Order: sequence, then C-alpha cells, then structure tokens
Amino acid sequence: MGRSIKKGPFIDPKLLKKIMKQKQMGDKSAIKTWARSSQISPEFIGHTLAIHNGKNFITVLVLEGMVGHRLGEFAPTRTFRSHGRVVAREISKT
Repeated sequence: MGRSIKKGPFIDPKLLKKIMKQKQMGDKSAIKTWARSSQISPEFIGHTLAIHNGKNFITVLVLEGMVGHRLGEFAPTRTFRSHGRVVAREISKT
C-alpha cells in the first residue's frame, strides 16, 4: 500500500534542512544520509547525496527524472555476483 495522499510524501526533515542550508551557502559537497525511505523532492535537484546502503555510502547526483522516487532505489543493498559457473561439457567421440 502507498502512503495516504492526505499525509503527502515523506521527506526526512533533517535531510531537507541540510539541502536548504546548502542551497543558501551555494555549496555542492555530498550530503551523507541514512534516510533511504525519504522521497526525492524538486528541491533536491542538482545536489549530490551519499546514500548509505548498509555497508558504505553510494554517491548519487539527483536529476530531474528522480523526483518522486525513494533514495534507497539508487543505492542497492545487494551485490549480484553471478548465477553459478557454467561448465562446458566435454563432447565424447563415438
């Protein structure tokens, strides 16, 4: 189920405060955040966020197409290695 329209989108207040402060200062350094459930609002466009994935921080530049998505979508928590080794079968000569 999605979030109620009456409540509006969830945007972490601390993160929004940091973004607004950075806009005033004109600073473009990465902002570290653990708020993966926070939605991206139009104020975030052009800022660099370091999103925690459980082990380290993934640096993400927020673009226009990301508005409305959650921060966690851009910092995957699992590393795909492979589906298993395919061993070439030896063709026996008969």
